Amino acid sequence: MLTFLLDPFRYEFFVRGLVAATVVGGLCGMVGTFVVMRRMSYIGHGLSHSVFGGAVVSYVMSWNFYLGAGLWGFLSALLINWTARRRQIGADAAIGIVTTASFAIGVAIISKARRFTRNFDAALFGNVLGVQPEDVFVVIGVAALVALVIFLSYKQLLFMTFDGEVAPLYGVPDRWMDTLLSLILAATVIASMQILGVTMIAAIIVVPAVTARLLTDSFAHMLLLATVIGTLCGLVGMLLSYYFDVASGATVVLTAASVFLLTLVATSARQRLQAERARRSAARLSRAQVSDLFD
Repeated sequence: MLTFLLDPFRYEFFVRGLVAATVVGGLCGMVGTFVVMRRMSYIGHGLSHSVFGGAVVSYVMSWNFYLGAGLWGFLSALLINWTARRRQIGADAAIGIVTTASFAIGVAIISKARRFTRNFDAALFGNVLGVQPEDVFVVIGVAALVALVIFLSYKQLLFMTFDGEVAPLYGVPDRWMDTLLSLILAATVIASMQILGVTMIAAIIVVPAVTARLLTDSFAHMLLLATVIGTLCGLVGMLLSYYFDVASGATVVLTAASVFLLTLVATSARQRLQAERARRSAARLSRAQVSDLFD
C-alpha cells in the first residue's frame, strides 16, 4: 500500500507538476476571493483568453513566454480597466471586446504561421506534467509577491470590495486599487497558464472562493479557506490524475467542482435542519404561551 501511494513521487516531472499545481491552486483561491466578492468572475475568464494572444505572439517571435505573455496580459488588464471606466461602456462589454480581440489575434497568427499548432492543446488545456524547474520558480515567486501585495494593501482592497463608492471619501485611491487588482489577476493568470491552460484557469479562480463563501460570512476566513481549498484541490487533483490516468488540469478543476458540490449539499442540509429546529422551537414557545393564558 505504501509503495502504491509513493509511486508517483519517483518521477521528477510529476513532483514538479505537483508542486506547481498545488501553489497555483492556492494562488488562484486567494485572488479568487476578491474576484468573486467584487462580482468580477467574468474578467478572470476573459483575461485567461486574452493572454492566449500574447502566448502565441511570444512563441512565434521566439520571445520568453513570461515576458511576452506578461506584457500582453498587463496591457490587456489596463485596457479593460480603462475602458470599463467610461460611462458609455459597461465592464462586461469592455472585457468582451478586449479579450475576444486578443484571442482572435492568437488564432489568426496560428492559422498564418502554422508553427504553434503542435502546442495548441497545451496552451488551451495546460501541460502540468511538462512543467520545467523555471516554471515552478515563477509560480512560487508570483504567489509570494501576490500574497505580499494583498497583505500590504488588505484594508484598501477590503474597503473597495464592499463599498467601492464610499472608499474614495475615506482616502482610498479607488482607481489605483482597481488597477492593482487587475494586475494581480493578470499575474495570476500568466503564472497559471502553463499549468492549467486558458480554458481551466477561470474555474480554479472562482470555484474555491465560491466554496469558501458557502462556509463562512467572514471575509478574512473566506480568504484563508479559499487559499486552503485551492491548495488541496491542486494537490489532490494531481494525485488523482496519476492514479486514474486522466488529464491533470481537468482533474484539478473537477476536484474543485466536486468539493463545491459536496459543500453545497452539506450547507443546504444544515440550513434546512436549522430552519426545522427554529420552527419547532417557535411552535413549542407558542404552545407554552397559549398554555400560560389558560392557567
